[in-house]
Amino acid sequence: MNKTISVVLPNFNGKNLLESFLPFTIMALNQANCAYEIIVVDDVSQDNSILFLEENYPEIIQIKNTQNKGFSFSCNQGILAAKNELVLLLNSDVKLSVDYLEKLIPYFDDVDTFGVMGQILDKSGEKIEVAAKVPRFKCLKLKSDKQVHPKSLFSSKIPTTFLSGANCLIDREKLLDLEGFDEIYSPFYTEDLDLSMRAWKLGWKCYYEHQATCIHLGSHTTKSHFQKTKIKEIYFRNRMLFHAIHLNRKDIRRWQFQLFFLEVIPKLLLGQFWILRSYIGLLDHKRQIQKSRRKIRKLMMRKRGKKSIADVTNEIHFLLENKELNIL
Repeated sequence: MNKTISVVLPNFNGKNLLESFLPFTIMALNQANCAYEIIVVDDVSQDNSILFLEENYPEIIQIKNTQNKGFSFSCNQGILAAKNELVLLLNSDVKLSVDYLEKLIPYFDDVDTFGVMGQILDKSGEKIEVAAKVPRFKCLKLKSDKQVHPKSLFSSKIPTTFLSGANCLIDREKLLDLEGFDEIYSPFYTEDLDLSMRAWKLGWKCYYEHQATCIHLGSHTTKSHFQKTKIKEIYFRNRMLFHAIHLNRKDIRRWQFQLFFLEVIPKLLLGQFWILRSYIGLLDHKRQIQKSRRKIRKLMMRKRGKKSIADVTNEIHFLLENKELNIL
């Protein structure tokens, strides 16, 4: 019997996007020949999104937030409401190919699979925006700016550092074990890296399927409501939060020193004062960081997970060995 799917789709003033792209999501679900439900989590939209869904898609479950608390909070509301085996986390500005889910579902025959995502194309549909992310961990910093995809259609499974929150299919039971996204990263960015890193640390795997494609408008909501400097400030703050949460205790002091003297101070000297707001944001989250670190430790003890960021990096590189890959 085919897997069952719950689509979790956060929405903020995305009526036009829902109108354009929901039909393609439904076609992909029908093509996969699986039972499904669609859950739209609305963040106090003012553009008649709710009315549009009620009139055109009455079968869709709506969760209406009374306050916009960001991407991770909205996704978590949908994840908690989901009833099916797999959860498709989907942005409202993503257009799925008709065989998208059909290509991803077989990955879950492997009990170690946490989730899988397809390739993300830019709005032209011609350029690859996101493929498999390859990690590098150096000087206590994790980067995943290198992207690869298989040369052959018949390549074995390709691991990825993290699953994009815009288009990934995830095992719901494992997702609930991790308690969904860590809302410390609100309003957006890095929450999907954090989620995937927690999954890797517990021994689960995140994959990339090159034959499943989708088109993404690209941070449509974010760019519409935040200035570039604010987006940069949030991005760097959340990268700091990620390392503060995931680095081993013995490395934290050294990382803090490097962060302040090799990143914050140089940028300030160049007049990039937004970095100071990012750093203050890190300091303001001290209590939440400790809470997140404790939560991961407890989960790793319960699941007998022992991996560090460096271990995860080495594992992904090992899984990629001897594969014929194109580098983007």
